[in-house]
Amino acid sequence: MSKKVLIVDDAAFMRMMIKDILSKNGYEVVGEAENGARAIEKYKDLNPDLIIMDITMPEMDGILAVKEIKKSTPDVKIIMCSAMGQQAMVIEAIQAGAKDFIVKPFQAERVLEAVKKVIG
Repeated sequence: MSKKVLIVDDAAFMRMMIKDILSKNGYEVVGEAENGARAIEKYKDLNPDLIIMDITMPEMDGILAVKEIKKSTPDVKIIMCSAMGQQAMVIEAIQAGAKDFIVKPFQAERVLEAVKKVIG
C-alpha cells in the first residue's frame, strides 16, 4: 500500500513540484494546504503518514503548525522545507519535532531520500 503524504506550502508551484516527485515514486499525495492553519485541519481529516511542510507561510507558519499537530499526535512524521539560509529556522523546526528538512530549490533525489528515511 502506498504511503499517504500531505503537502503544505503557500506556493502552489512548490506543492506541484513535490507532488510530482512523490507521485512518480509511488507515494500518494492525499492533500495540500497553503498555510499552517489549513495544514492542521487537513491533517485531522486525512491522517497522512507524512507531512511535508514549508516553514515560512502566511497566517500560521510551519513551526507553529508542527507544534500544534504534535500536541495531538506526538509521533507524527514531518519533513520541513526551507529556502536557503534559514538555518536557525531549520533548527527550531527540528526542535519542534520535524524529522528532517529539505532545502529549496528542491532536488528530487533529496526529497525522496528524506521521505524514505522518515517513512520508508
